[in-house]
Amino acid sequence: MDPLELAGVATGVVAVALTVRQNPICWPIGMVNVALFAVVFARARLYADSGLQLVYFALCAYGWWQWRHGGAGGGALEVGRTPPRAALALAAAAVAGALGLGALLHHSTDASFPWLDSALAAGSLVAQYLQARKWIENWLLWIAVDLAYVGMYVAKALFATALLYLAFTALAVSGWLAWRRSLAARRLAAAAHPNA
Repeated sequence: MDPLELAGVATGVVAVALTVRQNPICWPIGMVNVALFAVVFARARLYADSGLQLVYFALCAYGWWQWRHGGAGGGALEVGRTPPRAALALAAAAVAGALGLGALLHHSTDASFPWLDSALAAGSLVAQYLQARKWIENWLLWIAVDLAYVGMYVAKALFATALLYLAFTALAVSGWLAWRRSLAARRLAAAAHPNA
């Protein structure tokens, strides 16, 4: 088994587990994780996934800053919900990105699964942006994307990565539940102290 893939699996599990706990150290560990998988996916000719890791790297840096300084008064960011206008804009961007990248990979490369790979890449970018903004809906999108990735990685014989994405799915369910509790607790505190 590829040592880079195994290292990517290990750092990925740690990064997502820390994300569930809302620990900002998840972001630099995530940067290591995506750098490793950029190489793994390029070797497997999953070019959209490989390129996606480079964008993730930038989003990890953005998320790290947001979580530490993006909240009220420049403080820590709290869990919230995606504003409807942002959700529509992100959905439109994901569709356009998936179609454009899918067409490019289909017609210009020897990519495996160009359309599926592109759709999952676009969905992943949206989920990562939602996570960087600490919008709870990121977990629902991650659940859907991660499950689809499992099938694609099995088809490419990236079995350790497929297992990682099964673990990511379980962690995403855990994240959804944990962040829902956090959001509910914050709302209760706000209701109890409306002038705070």
